[in-house]
Amino acid sequence: MGIKTFIPAFRASVGDWKYYICVMKYAQVANSVNFAHEMGGNKDLNSLIQRGISARTGDIEEYLLKSPHRFLGSLIVACWGGSPEYLELQMDDPDGYLSGVDSGFGVLTFDGSQQYFALDGQHRLTAIKSAIKQKPELGAEEICVILVSHYDTAQGRERTQRLFTNINRNAKQTTKAENIALDVDDAYAVITRRLLTEHPFLSENGRVRVFSKPPSEGDFTLAAASVPVSDKAAWTTIGVLYSVLQRLGHDLPDGLDDEKTRPSDDVLETAYERLSSRIDDLLKACGDVVPKLEATNDARTIRAPKGKEANGHAFMRPVVQLAVARAVEAIIEQGEVDWGSLMKRLEQLDWRIGEGPWLAVFNPAAGKMMTAKENADLLEQLLISHVAPRSKNEIKRARDQFKAVIQKSYPIAQELMEKSLTP
Repeated sequence: MGIKTFIPAFRASVGDWKYYICVMKYAQVANSVNFAHEMGGNKDLNSLIQRGISARTGDIEEYLLKSPHRFLGSLIVACWGGSPEYLELQMDDPDGYLSGVDSGFGVLTFDGSQQYFALDGQHRLTAIKSAIKQKPELGAEEICVILVSHYDTAQGRERTQRLFTNINRNAKQTTKAENIALDVDDAYAVITRRLLTEHPFLSENGRVRVFSKPPSEGDFTLAAASVPVSDKAAWTTIGVLYSVLQRLGHDLPDGLDDEKTRPSDDVLETAYERLSSRIDDLLKACGDVVPKLEATNDARTIRAPKGKEANGHAFMRPVVQLAVARAVEAIIEQGEVDWGSLMKRLEQLDWRIGEGPWLAVFNPAAGKMMTAKENADLLEQLLISHVAPRSKNEIKRARDQFKAVIQKSYPIAQELMEKSLTP
């Protein structure tokens, strides 16, 4: 930089670090803050910082360009060559009202004598640099920058490396379940949460498992993709419900899949009504599970009755719910069976998990589920072959795949399955 830039900042301290908190324009960040591999070929810093450009960077860039609600967290930046040039200021306060408030307040000077590189936030920095090239007006927007000093000595490099390691070791990405629970732009997350509060069945206490570890003094764990056999109320989990909705939204507006842009209220309302209705249809067609659950105070008797696990209801298992949703999507997209006819065909299946296609994911001898990807994929293939096969060869391929994966012959005859061939 040939021209000095003055930036208001607070000086602070933590542990053995002195640091500065300042606000910078995106344009200033793009021009002043670099990456390790741009810092004169220093091999130590190359191995320390450079992570490369990933899909995550593209996601952030798109977010900056498209979302009116865009907001990025702070960058942590190291000042190459020692302490930044900092001038502490005092506020004009003749009456003493601000005594102590102005402590640590001053101005950082960017004059080209130091260089700066990102310790944390490299993907955000890359996205900023790229986004303002496409949309220059973004350069006037602001981000918080935390500035620390980096000394180009053996001790200084070790100190900076330790800070980098600590930052990244302790950083925690939000999980898919957390995003579903919190995201206000992702349409399917919004609809998932609304179903949990408004749907007559899904809003019942515990029907959708949200926590695998209940909240306790701020500590909790959100549910993943499985329901414990012993759960007394759950039909599915929040993550599985979200994925099922995505599969059922095959004919909804394309913009619904853009997780970073919230659709209009009208689009969300239409999507909610349609998806809610399709969930109802599936719950009815797939073994009419709702009245069975509501007739008992212990869902285990439906999911996996003790000693008679093979009689358990297949649609009580998340792996089955996902496979059904995937099969339904594939069949509808083939265009050979309409929604109503497909639901009637699903009703004809034996929904005891020890029978028919469910043997792809259930071992009756052990009374256990088999949830590996190859088992889930096999179940989807078998479901399509049972409900809406397009050819005899498709049925044969599914039966052959069952034998390859399960090491047993498929118990339902080819001729019987051929009765479901689409015209």
